[in-house]
Amino acid sequence: MTERKQELAVGEAAAGQRLDLFVGEALALSRARVKKLFETGAIRVDGRVAKKGQSVAAGQKVSVLLEEEAQAAVPEADVPLAVLHEDAALVFVDKPAGVPSHPLRPGETGTVANALIARFPECEQASLDPREGGLCHRLDIDTSGVLMAARSRDAWQRMREAFGGREVDKRYLALVTGPIADEGEIDLPLRHHPRHPDRVEPAADGVDARPAHSEFKVLSREGEYSLVEVRIHTGVLHQVRAHLAAIGAPLVGDALYGGRPEPGLSRFFLHARALGVVHPGTGAKLEVQSPLPPELLAVLEAHHLPAP
Repeated sequence: MTERKQELAVGEAAAGQRLDLFVGEALALSRARVKKLFETGAIRVDGRVAKKGQSVAAGQKVSVLLEEEAQAAVPEADVPLAVLHEDAALVFVDKPAGVPSHPLRPGETGTVANALIARFPECEQASLDPREGGLCHRLDIDTSGVLMAARSRDAWQRMREAFGGREVDKRYLALVTGPIADEGEIDLPLRHHPRHPDRVEPAADGVDARPAHSEFKVLSREGEYSLVEVRIHTGVLHQVRAHLAAIGAPLVGDALYGGRPEPGLSRFFLHARALGVVHPGTGAKLEVQSPLPPELLAVLEAHHLPAP
């Protein structure tokens, strides 16, 4: 293990956020790892050892002393990798459903990260954990669409700060059934379900929960089916799935959250349609889009819904 200090600047968008949530989102760390960092005094705010429950203020400097993993993802050139955009700092790829974003165990193959470091070897050293292959965020296994990776540590850190500061425009397409308004907002904190660790649940009381804020707009309707664009301002596990289910409009094919089965579809209908960022090198706005994959277009056609 080697140690590296990460310096994070608190922007206006993150002001008032709990420090543990800010650090976890900014550096893509699990709750367990953030908890350990607080216990060992590895997190400081403006030079002082921090406490887990405190909030951050705009302009503060947060430093995190991290032990880095030595095990990288195994380069795997055979994994399909459709590149949507690449430049000196960033790579955007079109993740297919059924492929994990990155390995969870040493030596695991068949992930987007494996393919990334085979084609862009520099991505291995961009993220704190080399297994992530420079990925700045992740998508569920059965979610398709835009996934972004960095090609340097500086670009990765800037993008992680942007995700943590809610400065990234993340838009999804979802097909749902059930009553749903033409548009609206869902502001429901989410927490891990105490009896079902593979899912999350709304937590109106906020206990052991992470803030989760989504906006939605119905693009088209046919019978009980609605094609919805969802924009998420936070990045909680299963956020789109849990939020839509919470308002009575679960994703088609999403059995975990009560969605209606769709004949011939072996996944749920959720696609990361677009990702908009401020480029870490040029400062210009950059939006990258992913077209709907054939299996989702076929579902829309079957229900007489126009493709967006």
